Amino acid sequence: MPDIKYLFEPRSVAVIGATDNPLKLGHVVLNNVVSGGFEGRVYPVNPKGGQIMGLPAIKSLGEVEGGVDLAVVVIPADRVFDAIKDCADHNVRFAAIITSGFSEIGNTAEERRIVSYAVEHGMRILGPNIVGIFSSVGKLNATFAGAGMGGGTVALISQSGALAGAIVGKALVEHISFSTVVSIGNKADISETDLLDYIVSNETTKVIMMYMEGVTHGEQLVNSLQRITRIKPVIVLKSGRSKRGALAAASHTGSLAGEDRVFDDIARQSGLIRAEGVQEALEWCKFVASIPEPKGENTVIITNGGGMGVMAADACEKYGINLYDNLSDMKTTFTGIVPEFGSSKNPIDITGQATAADYTHSLDAALANDNINSILCLGCGTGLFDIDQFASQVAQEFAAGKYRKPLLMSFVGGLQIENNVKKLNDMGLPIFGDILNATSCLGAVYSNYRHKLADLDPPEEPALDEGVIRTVIDAVRKDNRRFLLANEGQAVLKAIGVRGPQSIISHSIDEAITLAEKIGYPVVMKVVSRDIIHKSDAGGVALDILNRAEVSDAYEAILQSCRRFMPDARIEGIEISEQVKPGVETIVGGRRDISFGPIVMFGLGGIYVEVMKDIVFRAFPLSRKQTFKMISEIRTYPLLLGVRGEKGKDIDAVADVILRVGVLIKRFEDISDIEINPLVAYDHGEGVKAVDVRILLSKQEAGQ
Repeated sequence: MPDIKYLFEPRSVAVIGATDNPLKLGHVVLNNVVSGGFEGRVYPVNPKGGQIMGLPAIKSLGEVEGGVDLAVVVIPADRVFDAIKDCADHNVRFAAIITSGFSEIGNTAEERRIVSYAVEHGMRILGPNIVGIFSSVGKLNATFAGAGMGGGTVALISQSGALAGAIVGKALVEHISFSTVVSIGNKADISETDLLDYIVSNETTKVIMMYMEGVTHGEQLVNSLQRITRIKPVIVLKSGRSKRGALAAASHTGSLAGEDRVFDDIARQSGLIRAEGVQEALEWCKFVASIPEPKGENTVIITNGGGMGVMAADACEKYGINLYDNLSDMKTTFTGIVPEFGSSKNPIDITGQATAADYTHSLDAALANDNINSILCLGCGTGLFDIDQFASQVAQEFAAGKYRKPLLMSFVGGLQIENNVKKLNDMGLPIFGDILNATSCLGAVYSNYRHKLADLDPPEEPALDEGVIRTVIDAVRKDNRRFLLANEGQAVLKAIGVRGPQSIISHSIDEAITLAEKIGYPVVMKVVSRDIIHKSDAGGVALDILNRAEVSDAYEAILQSCRRFMPDARIEGIEISEQVKPGVETIVGGRRDISFGPIVMFGLGGIYVEVMKDIVFRAFPLSRKQTFKMISEIRTYPLLLGVRGEKGKDIDAVADVILRVGVLIKRFEDISDIEINPLVAYDHGEGVKAVDVRILLSKQEAGQ
């Protein structure tokens, strides 16, 4: 396959659909290529031949000796295949198909036909349904967007062509320009993963911005991003919700994985900095790469208004910014600057009487203290505060390189303040008209900082008894089932090294009584049915069974309840299990996600899992340290640490189960979902116990 470099730095470009008609896209694209200063050979392609924009037009790429690096296709959809065939047959390396009318409107078969022919002949496809590609290094503007977007440090990869054009336009208003703009559209062939290695190696690029609607080749993308985000910050805008898979209703893991939080969690795992909107993303692009990298987590807020300080403190908590709280150090640092009626507690309140000079002295003090790593400087317009003087001073000091720590500012007030904020912002100073924007930008800086500091330990994959697991799967397949029965699920748990309760299936009341007495009271009784997945919903579970009479009553009650719930359900028996001692109920799940491949889930378990939704996802594989980090992210993590005198729970054992479930999902593509709920965590050193497990197999394609 051709080197991706020649997509961005082609030596020759053909525009298929070139025309002298200024109302046609083929004219706009050709004009942008020529007027953008492209230094290679340019071939307008039009079946009429002649001259187009002063260049000799060719009727077919067969007229070009030695092939073409990039062909830009701007013709109706029904003619695209023939054009791509002409390209592939005549040594074109890349084709950027601007034309729409393919999978985005359901015309998937034609899109596949185009890509298949191209790839079979050693050619790659960008698009279709794109705005084009711009590269400042290649001096290439093969888009139908406007001119003047280059010369900057931001690389943009956008799945939406229209939004890419809009982002470029808005960015230019914000005095942001680009090193690269590439629209990937339907991602029929080339995806984000294919582009990132080249883009991150471009020395001009300081920050990468991505707009995504859907994720393809998620496993490769995560692997690529985990490495790339340690080199340069990657800011992402993600729209849309993941579609629930066909198995979503069959497990909590499947249902919850249908939510946007899967992307959100895996984005954080990958080091992506996720923005909520275009304005926020552009502000982060403008400043995250240019702000000095912090040397620690301690932030101070300096303000002349207590209310602004409180709002900023709230925002700091939201965006994960640590406020410095060494009171004696701050009192020493700001003595003589903060009035007696002000506050040297963080937020530092220099009061409404503060002048521009007071702000300068406060900033100098914070810069001089090595324990303070970053500063949020906020202000309200007052009669004593000369914003013109302050703006002039700050601009000079930024230009002189005085601020070697992250300093972000927000000033709110009348027209004079608004004008100065805009002026400084246009000059590239990190100043905002809204406190939340300034704080979110600092949060993005710290998100990038923490990701780069995190250890890159090798993934951990515990050993499994793969022979036993394969035997179980084959037996279930032979029985034309996708849902493992209780004894089969327990066999898989044992094979992956996860401890469950002692359990045996009974087929009569007398056998149930015998087994219960063998296991020892109290016991739990559960229906075993290939048709009833959520046993509790069907009344198929009985707890705290203490004697023979209760076994008999529960046996009958479970059967009657399940028959009412689903009269045609096939009931194989009633499982008799030891009732495990209480602990913290967690849930561990894994599934083969349509976007990201093997993923694992952890959270607070039990019957309220879908109500509480206190869960977190990760793409697999994981290191043990990453697994501990995953566990710590649920809201109820303090329960595992121990509360009100309780001992901490065995988090090591929980992490081990997550890793084992992940390996199972990764190595056995037949398994689409596994869910252990509850996984009861006991005191540290006492391990965990898997009370119940649901395992689903993937659907088999016809002929398998």
